[in-house]
Amino acid sequence: MNQRRFPHTVFVELQKDAEAVSSFASTSIEGNPLPLTDVKRILKNKPQNIRDSEREVLNYNEALKEINSKLARGTIPFTLALILQIHKQVTNKLLPASQSGKLRSDPVFVNDPRSRTTIYWPPDAADVPPLVKDLIAFVEGNKSKIDPLILAGLFHKQMVVIHPFMDGNGRTTRLLTKILLANMGLNTFNLFSFENYYNQNVTRYFQTVGVRGNYYEIATAVDFSPWLEYFTGGIIDELLRVEKILPRSSESPQDELKPYHQKILSFIKERGYITDKDYAGMVDRARQTRRLDFNKLIEMGRITREGKGKNTYYKLK
Repeated sequence: MNQRRFPHTVFVELQKDAEAVSSFASTSIEGNPLPLTDVKRILKNKPQNIRDSEREVLNYNEALKEINSKLARGTIPFTLALILQIHKQVTNKLLPASQSGKLRSDPVFVNDPRSRTTIYWPPDAADVPPLVKDLIAFVEGNKSKIDPLILAGLFHKQMVVIHPFMDGNGRTTRLLTKILLANMGLNTFNLFSFENYYNQNVTRYFQTVGVRGNYYEIATAVDFSPWLEYFTGGIIDELLRVEKILPRSSESPQDELKPYHQKILSFIKERGYITDKDYAGMVDRARQTRRLDFNKLIEMGRITREGKGKNTYYKLK
């Protein structure tokens, strides 16, 4: 899926739809009442006078769009500053300034919405900073040792266990999980939404990602396996769903790669670059036609032109 290419207009529509579904699903998980149709309307029109439920959706969508834009240019450093920045974006004007984008300084409790009783007591506020820093260090230190899906799943649940913010923990964690997976090579998140899988059965999501009891009594005995099975299964389920959609949006005849286009790409992959002289020695095509071949690959976003005049050469984008 990472290697699929689409006409720009098709890709933009796929990404816009995935962002809308993610914004709807991730806020719906937390109790936002807006249906998907309303979410798409709000994202399209961006009303001036908005309610908190609408702001919640807009905040999440803006954060997601910014993440996708940054990931298109490369990886995003996984730091405490990033965690605080994402939280500030998703809670903008929804939490007091003293709580938005800041680790909590007060106790917090997790209640069961059905029984209205407290089911989890997270760690004390004083312990939150070192716990978050330890988690970041664990992630950075195990990128080459633990499978990316498993490492992302461990991060996701441990963030919920630490519960570092007064509110917005779930939305922040889901966006950070996207970044973590994209940094490690799974860069199709701008085309699909694993939040959509969680939203299909919110009860099961909370049952597997959450914990019960007092942090200090259960911290060393948390069983991550049920959550990791659910987490990895959800990503696979969503990838398979999107895979069925993508062929219907596949490349048009104008964007189809011909054998001579493939020769250009193969040569660059092997050598690092290609010149018109190199290409002329491979195919029986006129100079102007060769120029059109290069231009088409440039327009498709596959290669870039470097240098000028006789020193012109082409590299993979």
